Amino acid sequence: MKQLHAVNNLGSNLYQVPNLETFRNNLANHGIDLTRKKCTTLQVNVGQLCNQSCRHCHLDAGPLRKEIMNENTASEVIKLAGRFRFEMIDITGGAPEMNPHITTLVSKLAPLTNTLILRSNLTAIAAEKQNGLLELLAGKRVAIIASLPSLNEAQSESQRGENTFAPSIRALRKLNALGYGLPDSDLELNLVCNPTGAFLPSSQEQVEKRFRQMLARKWGILFNNLYVFANVPLGRFLTWLEDSDNLESYILKLAAHFNPCTLEGLMCRSLISVSWDGYLFDCDFNQSLQLYMGNRRKHVSELQGLPGPGDTIAVSEHCYTCTAGSGFT
Repeated sequence: MKQLHAVNNLGSNLYQVPNLETFRNNLANHGIDLTRKKCTTLQVNVGQLCNQSCRHCHLDAGPLRKEIMNENTASEVIKLAGRFRFEMIDITGGAPEMNPHITTLVSKLAPLTNTLILRSNLTAIAAEKQNGLLELLAGKRVAIIASLPSLNEAQSESQRGENTFAPSIRALRKLNALGYGLPDSDLELNLVCNPTGAFLPSSQEQVEKRFRQMLARKWGILFNNLYVFANVPLGRFLTWLEDSDNLESYILKLAAHFNPCTLEGLMCRSLISVSWDGYLFDCDFNQSLQLYMGNRRKHVSELQGLPGPGDTIAVSEHCYTCTAGSGFT
C-alpha cells in the first residue's frame, strides 16, 4: 500500500499527492488574498484528553492523551478574554468536560462574552458525575454544539467507537430536560454531523430535516440547528485515509470542490485559537501541523493586541476542507 504522509512544509504539497495544486497557489490563481477581518472570536482548546478515539479526529484526541490545559494557562486565557471582550468564546477539545478546570473556565468566561460555546461529543457529558457541570452550563446560558455523526447506530459507532450511540441519545434527552434546544428557550443546542467515510457531506438542509424528524419521532429529541462539515485530513483521520488507501482520492476530491464563495465566512478570518499549552493559532486545525498564528510561536501571555484586518493567515492543503462545497464556517 502506498503511504502518503502529511508534512509541515509550506513550500510544497502538504500531502505529497500528485497533481494537487497547493492551496496557496490556488488562491493566487483565483486572485484571492486570504487575510483577516476584525477578530471577534476566541477559541480555546482545553486539551486532547477525550473519552473517545473517534476515527475522524484531526487532533488524535483520546483517553491516553496527557496534553491538557493547566490552571496557569486557563488563568491566562481568562485574562485575555477580560482584556478584549470577544463577541464569542468557543471551548473545545478533546472532551472539554474532562478538563479539571472546566467549571472555572465556564464560570469566569461566561460573563466576559455575548456567547459562550462548549463543544461536546455527548458521551463525556452523559455521566452522572457531570450533572453539576450541566447545571452550570444551563445557568450560565452556555450554548452547546454536540457531535452526532449519524442516526444509524452502526455507522455512528464505526466512527466513534462501540457503546457511544446510546449514551449520546441519553445526553441529548438530558439536555432537552434542562431546556436545551426547546422552542422559546434561550438554551441553544446545535448538532454537528460529519461523514463516516472518505466522502463529502450531503446537503445540510436535507440532513437537518432528516435528523429533526427522526430524533423527534424516535426519541422525542429537539434541537436548534444542525451543521454538516467535511472531515479534515489530519490526525487520526489522516492515518485512516492512508491505511485504507483513500488519501489521494479524498484530497483531490476536496480540491475539486473548492468554492471561492466560502472564503468570506471562514472561521480563521475572525478567530484566534489557543492550544492546550497556551500557544496561538489561526484555527484549531492548524494546531495539528503547528502552523502558528503569524508564523511565529507566541504564547497567550505574550499577546499585546489582537490580529487586525489584513493580517496574514497560515494556510496549507488541509484548508481545502474548509473551502469545499458549502464550506466550514
